[in-house]
Amino acid sequence: MEWRLYGWCLMGNYYHLCLETPHPKLVEGMRWLQSTFGNRFNRFRRSNRHVFQGRYKAILLDGDAVGSVCHYIHLNPVRAGLVNASVLQSYQGSSFAKLWHPRRRRSFEFPEVALEHAGGLSDSSRGRHKYREYLAWLSETDAEKNRLGFENMTHGWAKGTKEFRKAVLDDLTDEQVSRVVEAEASEIREPRWERGLREALSVLGRDPETLKTSRKGEIWKVNLSSYLREVYLAPYRWIAEHLWMGTLSLQPRPINLFSPAV
Repeated sequence: MEWRLYGWCLMGNYYHLCLETPHPKLVEGMRWLQSTFGNRFNRFRRSNRHVFQGRYKAILLDGDAVGSVCHYIHLNPVRAGLVNASVLQSYQGSSFAKLWHPRRRRSFEFPEVALEHAGGLSDSSRGRHKYREYLAWLSETDAEKNRLGFENMTHGWAKGTKEFRKAVLDDLTDEQVSRVVEAEASEIREPRWERGLREALSVLGRDPETLKTSRKGEIWKVNLSSYLREVYLAPYRWIAEHLWMGTLSLQPRPINLFSPAV
């Protein structure tokens, strides 16, 4: 599969991976990974059941977001109260243990990438100790966790700058979007919904900031929600969140966004 694995953590009922796919084989690779893990797990437990409930969630990462995601992943067992950050290397189900013990790393594992994103730390004993100190500090510093986006780390379809998200949306051709919609779970369809929202706002001559400042019941916003639902099949929950409309209790009537009545 030629994956480059930057961070991972196995917890009691979920796992997190931070990886790079030099070739577009995420769907194929995840199918192999989850089926192989499930088969081996059932063989070990002498069971025959579904190990994973539902499908995996994938989020695109800008290069600068990789470090934050790795830090978040490494702190999973700390947040769960399974281990103290001062001895984080004792939790074996994580790439931090591989970071701590370089000889245990596989050829496709690059946990030292997290060191670089923690201030250019070296892959040495001193650098690893400094990184553990940083994670311990980070686990207790809410302001820094908020700055890195920990609260919404597992939400959305992309992490990175606005320029990165815009570039991704601009690069998606209709054919590519169709393949994404067919191949991926619903959350991976979000780039299509977001592109539709951006283009609709441009047609309406409105700035995205007006979504936050305008009342949720304004007719243009209700019409916009109908358009996103009818044309892009965006879920009501996503529409309500991105149009700052609170909770949609009623299905809005379908309209034509490009009609003069809007």
